[in-house]
Amino acid sequence: QVQLVESGGGLVQAGGSLRLSCAASGSIFSRYAMGWHRQAPGKQRELVARIFSTGSTNYASSVKGRFTISRDNAKNTVYLQMNSLKPEDTAVYYCTGSLSGKDYWGQGTQVTVSS
Repeated sequence: QVQLVESGGGLVQAGGSLRLSCAASGSIFSRYAMGWHRQAPGKQRELVARIFSTGSTNYASSVKGRFTISRDNAKNTVYLQMNSLKPEDTAVYYCTGSLSGKDYWGQGTQVTVSS
């Protein structure tokens, strides 16, 4: 099992940047596929980015070129660097981990982008 704790959310102006961090506990962190999801008020939760144990990544088309997901297995941490933020990026961002069909979720961190 893995426990996930997000940090780094906040309020920024459009065009600004934030870096989210997700600290994970667990002895096999490096084997997990890690990701970030987000949920805006009144909208469905969506996948933002995912990084696999190999380092391969996937991004939602809406964030591709602006966001970068990375992981540091030695620190049991996954990051989401968010640049050129837009008001439509406003959401609660959740760190996720997946292994062998089991999914784990952090508590979420609020990102608010003002126009």
